[in-house]
Amino acid sequence: MDSLRNFGFLLKDVSRLSSLNFEREATGLNLTMAQCKVLVYLQRNQGITQVRLAYLTDTDPMTLVRILDRMEADGWIERRPDPADRRARRLYLKDAAYPVVDEIWRIADRARAASLAGLSSAERDTLMSLLGRIHHNLTNLVPNADPAVPCALPAGEAPGKTAAARRAGKTKASP
Repeated sequence: MDSLRNFGFLLKDVSRLSSLNFEREATGLNLTMAQCKVLVYLQRNQGITQVRLAYLTDTDPMTLVRILDRMEADGWIERRPDPADRRARRLYLKDAAYPVVDEIWRIADRARAASLAGLSSAERDTLMSLLGRIHHNLTNLVPNADPAVPCALPAGEAPGKTAAARRAGKTKASP
């Protein structure tokens, strides 16, 4: 059988297992995967609307409202009126959320390292390049696909920055 027939199944299963591995690493964080996704996407998309954040995180809008309510009560996020649409609110991380986001990234780094064990640096680069190209192809093929969805670093950002360094414009030393 042609191994490419399994492409979608393999991609979906790798994603599922990667999420489970992250959750295994993050047991002490006391956050759900949905909460972690919201914080990370919000960090990368300051000023995003709730509707857009629900789409990017693949979270049911009602579930997202509950997550945001809790994060707002914890002092992690702020909702501000949208100047262009009085019905919408824009979301922003508050300073209190950045240590949590930094811990999410530390856990993600550990989980990623474990999942990519045995791959050379060149193989990792090739893997990410190929996945990026596939994402680009699919973005062009799927109507209304959003090219901003990939989890690549924001434009111009170097790997290895902590959230605090990103706010201060400084880069963390690479290990």
